[in-house]
Amino acid sequence: MNLVVDIGNTLVKLAVFDDGRLVAQHCVERLLPSMLDELLGGRRAAKAVVASTRGEADDVVETVRPFADYLLEFTSQTPVPIDSAYRTPETLGRDRLAAAVGAAALYPGRDVLIVDFGTAVTIDLVTADGTFRGGCISPGMKTRFRALHDYTAKLPLCGPTEDEQLQGLTTEEAIRLGVMNSLTFEIEGYIARMREKIDDLCVIFTGGDAKYFAKRIKNTIFANCNLVFCGLDRILEYNAIEEHLD
Repeated sequence: MNLVVDIGNTLVKLAVFDDGRLVAQHCVERLLPSMLDELLGGRRAAKAVVASTRGEADDVVETVRPFADYLLEFTSQTPVPIDSAYRTPETLGRDRLAAAVGAAALYPGRDVLIVDFGTAVTIDLVTADGTFRGGCISPGMKTRFRALHDYTAKLPLCGPTEDEQLQGLTTEEAIRLGVMNSLTFEIEGYIARMREKIDDLCVIFTGGDAKYFAKRIKNTIFANCNLVFCGLDRILEYNAIEEHLD
């Protein structure tokens, strides 16, 4: 049994894998030992991995340590089972690289474009030769809604809508449609440009807000909201084998 701890920009995401299968998951704002005990059913994990997009995670590492026989802290120096062309690996988000590893494992020998909908939206390419080729980062859906509210005097804080109209007839409708449509058109445009360059491009949507866009974007895509979890589990197993663990 493997324990995966992914510290994102806003939440700590937890997952348990049993023989490569995701069997449990949970999200919390702050990790407590009691949460791990409950998630693991009172047992110890054989292996655990802690990854953070926020920087140092010493406190979480020490919280997790008593619950696993082997603990891997995923850093920029951690070996991974794919190559990377990124020029600043020390600044590369762990979640972006983990998603790339997950994509390469799920779709070996394919060119894969990963769109991760979180606090930020990242669009990254993994090529068929198993190399992470980088991508782009822009504000995520909730970040865009929050920015319109925080940096203006009167605009209200709004949330997502399933409406696919182009014009809103109230300010709230205009904000909702503006954010949802701008992200939709941005991603559709990026996918179209990439498909002009790469034949048979595989596109994966992942992240907490992917569900809002999987139906909006008219392209053949796969949705896998647990892609980062899958990649972290693969990285954990890769390093455990490298260290000749039982």
